[in-house]
Amino acid sequence: MGGRKSNAGQRPSARQMLAKELARLREESGKSLATLGEETTYDRAYLHKLETGARVGSPEVITALSAVYGVGEQLLMLWQLARQDAFADKYKRFMRLEARATVRYQYAVGAIPGLLQTEGYAREVFEATRARDEHDLSEEIAARLGRQELLQRENALHYRAVLDESVLRRKARDPKEWTKQLEHLLEASQLPNVTLQVLPFDAGPHALLGTSVTVLWLPDGKAVAYTEDAHSGQLIEDPSEVEKLRLSYDLMRDLALSPRHSVAFIERLLEENTPCAPDPT
Repeated sequence: MGGRKSNAGQRPSARQMLAKELARLREESGKSLATLGEETTYDRAYLHKLETGARVGSPEVITALSAVYGVGEQLLMLWQLARQDAFADKYKRFMRLEARATVRYQYAVGAIPGLLQTEGYAREVFEATRARDEHDLSEEIAARLGRQELLQRENALHYRAVLDESVLRRKARDPKEWTKQLEHLLEASQLPNVTLQVLPFDAGPHALLGTSVTVLWLPDGKAVAYTEDAHSGQLIEDPSEVEKLRLSYDLMRDLALSPRHSVAFIERLLEENTPCAPDPT
């Protein structure tokens, strides 16, 4: 007679650990969910989902809970680990490799890459892809923006992004947010580890047409690739397939504007998007 499989020896996920810690802290404090809701301004149903692991939460709610419980940055550090679970399983291996990578080359179509997005632009992208409640939206935005630490950390990732002109012609709905996003791109281009290029429409067809591609180089010299469209993504680790994508990327990059001319291109777009001040006369 077959027995039930035991979970003994399995390590709890950071998401589970965060949920248990939140439940423990509230129990020790003697507070009800209703009281906690009043003290943090978050509704009790949402707080309950945090304690069961149904939600990971955002930095804002974790900071509010930390203040109530007086635990300093302990919860926020645990949340930083748990936020990885906010991503679907199919992306988790890519994200583990991404965190280890020393070099990243990316070609973006459709939208500005997540590593270069502002909060307002990211919000519009998420809102456009599918319906979410505000808590879901906040969690996903926080998780995406949190990944940008890869460009700022010690021994920061060397990042080259080629933006298809279509990405820059599809503005955010809010002109102010689009201005912030263009300014953010220009700021990012000044980082010593970041190179931005624009692939203009007149470059014509190329092998990566319509496909966003990311190539990661790992410390051991191995390279992996990730391709995606609006509805799916694929991690590619077979060396021969990765090499084909690397070659296609190199050929496509040769068609792009130089980094200097790409910055000038973005500056022109920013100027076009910025309303002229009224003539005082």
